[in-house]
Amino acid sequence: MATYATLDELKARLDWTLDADEERIASSALEDASDLAGHYANREWLEASVPRIVRTLVLKAAKRYMINPSGYTQSRAGDETLAWSDAQGEDAGTVHYTGDEQRLLREIGGRKPGLASVEVSAWNSVRRPVTVGLVPVAQPAPNAKPFPMFSDEMEPW
Repeated sequence: MATYATLDELKARLDWTLDADEERIASSALEDASDLAGHYANREWLEASVPRIVRTLVLKAAKRYMINPSGYTQSRAGDETLAWSDAQGEDAGTVHYTGDEQRLLREIGGRKPGLASVEVSAWNSVRRPVTVGLVPVAQPAPNAKPFPMFSDEMEPW
């Protein structure tokens, strides 16, 4: 799978110069962020045709990881206090996207949340015209009429 951002683009966003080990970690972070972007968007792009916003989101996720690889939410010099937050859960210390970033990636990929209504019918069934409030008769006699059920034509329910 292609990475959607380059190591040089990530280096430009960081405040320090990466050593060889950090460059290896940063390259892996870019790959992970690109894989996740493709997963949330439910599509893959060629490196040359990646939307700019996807490239930006990949760089944000990789930068977030490079700045705080262990996922600390609190750190103190005195008494050496370190803390993690349960709010990030399993994403603490990993390359991840926030909920808003995930929604944006889904929308970019064409997956919009919402409800849909789907008509359900039996296999090989035939639709019959329905009169509001009347129940059709299965095998009507020559003069049989549908009978009313709980309603009249003015107030169907």
